[in-house]
Amino acid sequence: MIFPKPLVHGKFIRRYKRFLTDIELDDGEIVVAHTSNSGSMKSCLEEGAEVYLTHVDDPKRKTQYTWEMIKINESWVGINTAVPNVLIYEAVQNQQIDALKGYNTVKREVKFEDSRFDVFASNDNEECFIEVKNVSLKDGIFARFPDAVTTRGKKHLETLMRVKEEGKRAVMVYVIQRSDLEVFTPAFDIDPDYAATLKKACESGVEVYPYRAVVGPERIELAEILPFKLNIDE
Repeated sequence: MIFPKPLVHGKFIRRYKRFLTDIELDDGEIVVAHTSNSGSMKSCLEEGAEVYLTHVDDPKRKTQYTWEMIKINESWVGINTAVPNVLIYEAVQNQQIDALKGYNTVKREVKFEDSRFDVFASNDNEECFIEVKNVSLKDGIFARFPDAVTTRGKKHLETLMRVKEEGKRAVMVYVIQRSDLEVFTPAFDIDPDYAATLKKACESGVEVYPYRAVVGPERIELAEILPFKLNIDE
């Protein structure tokens, strides 16, 4: 995914009211930026850290900036939760993911029962429902999800299991928007119900792919699949 226009550089001041952040631009102006990340953003907030924003030319919008990334430990961390959906949609459409090649129809936001999945792909032989989650939580070498309790995320896993029961392909993709991690694992201590449901989903045939992304101010690209552990004692 290539950013269509140059991003705006600044420094992080604070996050508040869940979706708002104060950013000091390079010229000293302090602006309010929107963040789409509804989680705790644990391990992604550091006062004075470099950030990049997208300027939004929409006079009707309350905030004129969207927060895209922050520099933590000398590497960029993507925090825009809309980015992974675009990455996976483009990658499936362009046949860039080996495990998800061979589909001639690729759509976004397709409903199954009472859930809406991020990507739907199909060909003459099968239908594939794909849910995508953004991962930014760092715990040592581990990329962890979620960073806050997510009943919605658990519901998506449960629906993916029903997709599999109907003979369709069910895929869970985690996009890890940082380069300083080596293994993916659910956040057992933060949301044990989600961790247990992910393990159950994997055992029922739901495919799990944790993809690391290379994040930078010009573009964000998928890199390699990380190994994953679904049990604490693995």
